[in-house]
Amino acid sequence: MSAIRLLVLGAVRQHGRAHGYQVRNDLEYWGAHEWSNAKPGSIYHALKQMAKQGLLVAHEIAPSTVGGPPRVEYEITEQGTEEYLTLLRAYLTAYDQRPDVLTAALGFMVDLPREEVLALLEERVRKIGEWRSAVTEHYLPARGPGQYGHIGEIMNYWVHSADSGAEWTRGLVERVRGGAYTFAGEGEPFVGVLADGEENPFAEGRPRFGDAG
Repeated sequence: MSAIRLLVLGAVRQHGRAHGYQVRNDLEYWGAHEWSNAKPGSIYHALKQMAKQGLLVAHEIAPSTVGGPPRVEYEITEQGTEEYLTLLRAYLTAYDQRPDVLTAALGFMVDLPREEVLALLEERVRKIGEWRSAVTEHYLPARGPGQYGHIGEIMNYWVHSADSGAEWTRGLVERVRGGAYTFAGEGEPFVGVLADGEENPFAEGRPRFGDAG
């Protein structure tokens, strides 16, 4: 899933008509350049693409005062509004936080020495704390999300995510420090792969494309 389409459609829709810089400015104001792929290039690309797809209408207005091409304002279409609402509903119910990097690292962490893994996990806790502090420079959890209207729920979510992520990591640190798992140099590691012909207990029970090969 990509948030850029929803963000751009929503920003244009809020304005009624908006040029690219307005959309970019709004998304940067929301911090979307930090927590999504809403970078300047992707914003302008999304505007042009969605205009071609009929989700937006592009209106050329007064020529640029610096000699560039005419400024373009975008307006959402009926089709664009339907797409916006479809995406909004889908994204409110989807869980797509992409924990792929951490998941892969956990699967291979026992290839490192125990003390090194402990140091790395403690560094992860420290970085989570740094990230949380950056949010709470502007958002005070004790005052609740209402201090920024419903937009405060975004920062509220960030803080809770940071807290739960740090708590989980500290729990893992304690388990590893307490002797859990077999790390590099400590003996025979846990076998995390299936032997040839071994039944997969998590299989869905139906063949997949390519299984015959």
